[in-house]
Amino acid sequence: EGTGKLAVVLAECKALYVLNLSGNNVGDEGAGRLAGVLGECKTLAHIDLSFNDLGAEGAGMLAEVPGECKALAHLNLRKIGISADGVVMLAKLVR
Repeated sequence: EGTGKLAVVLAECKALYVLNLSGNNVGDEGAGRLAGVLGECKTLAHIDLSFNDLGAEGAGMLAEVPGECKALAHLNLRKIGISADGVVMLAKLVR
């Protein structure tokens, strides 16, 4: 629920540079909500998703938006508990 409310705000936040969601219980559902709006944040350069329970499904949803996140340079995935396949999918976000 909290990630859904955040997604609404992010959709309007055109000049966001850093998004720190470390330890905020972001799971697959929350990742899907974020994936739907990250493309709106054209200046977003740093995302911290560390210490969340992000599965391969959530990683896959986030990996679908790399072309829209051209400024993204740093993605913190420490201790998120996903498989190597999920990490590879998320790595597509950072170029």
